[in-house]
Amino acid sequence: MKIIQSIGMTLFLGALVLFTSSTFLSKVEFTKNSVKETVNENVYKSIGSELSDALQGTFSNPIKISGLVSDIYNKKNQKYKEAKEWDKVMYVGSGQLTYQLIKKNTVGWFVTSQGLLLFLTFGLGVIGALMYIIPQVVTLGPAGIKNNHVYQNPSTNRGWIAWLVFVYLVGFYVLLYFNPQFLVSQIQIVEPIKEFISGGESSQWFLYGVLYCTVMTVMGIRMIIKYRHNNYQIVRTLSVIFFQLIFAFLLVEILPLFNMPAVDLKNAWPLDYDFLFDWNVKQLFEYGNVGKFVFFWGILLSVIIVPTLVYFYGKRWYCSWVCGCGGLAETLGDPYRQHSDKSIKAWKFERYIIHGVLVFAIVMTAWTGYHTYNVLNASDSENVKASLLGISVFDIRSWYGFLIGSIFSGVIGTGFYPIFGNRVWCRFGCPLAAYMGLVQRFKSRFRITTNGAQCISCGNCSTYCEQGIDVRAYAQKGQNIVRSSCVGCGVCAAVCPRGVLKLENGPEEGRINDDPIMIGNEGVKLNYTAIKAK
Repeated sequence: MKIIQSIGMTLFLGALVLFTSSTFLSKVEFTKNSVKETVNENVYKSIGSELSDALQGTFSNPIKISGLVSDIYNKKNQKYKEAKEWDKVMYVGSGQLTYQLIKKNTVGWFVTSQGLLLFLTFGLGVIGALMYIIPQVVTLGPAGIKNNHVYQNPSTNRGWIAWLVFVYLVGFYVLLYFNPQFLVSQIQIVEPIKEFISGGESSQWFLYGVLYCTVMTVMGIRMIIKYRHNNYQIVRTLSVIFFQLIFAFLLVEILPLFNMPAVDLKNAWPLDYDFLFDWNVKQLFEYGNVGKFVFFWGILLSVIIVPTLVYFYGKRWYCSWVCGCGGLAETLGDPYRQHSDKSIKAWKFERYIIHGVLVFAIVMTAWTGYHTYNVLNASDSENVKASLLGISVFDIRSWYGFLIGSIFSGVIGTGFYPIFGNRVWCRFGCPLAAYMGLVQRFKSRFRITTNGAQCISCGNCSTYCEQGIDVRAYAQKGQNIVRSSCVGCGVCAAVCPRGVLKLENGPEEGRINDDPIMIGNEGVKLNYTAIKAK
């Protein structure tokens, strides 16, 4: 089995190296006509001749192409702004322009052998990963609780392997969000999948969708093997994979083929922060009754369905069974769950920042909703008021999209898995988690009950709590765990050797224990009110 795993890891690393280095393996060939055919008329009018002169011949280094385009773009744009020649000012970013130029003018085997490249990267990568993962059914021993030296392994104890993964993930997300021109080769690799599913050209977001689904599925198999002694873990892992593959990926690609909007029907506000953006609402309404249904479904989901289900089942129904962010955290991020900070200081910081993001989301939504209402009811779109209380709608939604939608949820939320744990985004940044957490804390039937008499203080539960809850402290006192951050993943119960913990949905009465010993922001203290009552 060890030999099979070694071969599998070799195949996986080889596929990863090829996938990563493909940025510099393709060739881009420019002619004057190809530049003119690639960029739109306005851009060509502004810098077309300069681009045609600079981009002549064959290039194999996208960094050089990006530098040339960026230099020409910035100098000419600045010149037009200073001269107030607003008709020549370009508003498409230089990165996006470089992306278009590289993608349209790539030649050679990256265009003619995409199927082979898909097999050598994704195909061998998946085969190699499964060759490493599946033998764990034997190498891990009998089904049951395993710690497996997580604090001695360099990949799970913030060692050199973890730091390499950290750098790779952060670098990938920075390129994905802000510099897609350096991922053109990878985007072209998945062209056959795009063509098979819905036709058309792939983009960086299609590449991300393919990667997301592939990683979740493969690491989901690992999750099932690791926790195969616990049916709850098996079922919820299959659930998040299903919702990611079907709702977040395939339906989004297939629905436009039937003249329906490409939307993720499980994505609720405020996680779906652009729901009320004017372009999104207008686009939905252009689809007629189907689009109107999707719009009102989004409102119904966010305002009625989400809090109702949280009341009956806690936020676990979404965070641990449906959400794609949670699904990636539970599969790819599972090896790093022990890194979540359990200190009181971290708990305080968590509450301030996540509720701050929620307030930011509410304000941003109010501003964009105001603007969208004006757009939909205006007779002259050029005179639509785009500010409220002196604050620009475009500025506030741009900053939210940059800081929360890109940096926090992507670069930090996933890239920081190996160092700070797998639920950094869910714990500190997700506004939907904050919204559901408030409902769960004050008006829900969900709780984790504890049997303190059986607790042996082994600490497994606290170690593997991805949300930074010191579960053992509650179990030792026999207190129910009613925390707004708890996503009901159930791993604390899965790793408990004595069956101390149980996820339950019961009556609200008695849900929060009035025990003599209470755990709060100030630590552990005596509850004198409860003592007197008893």
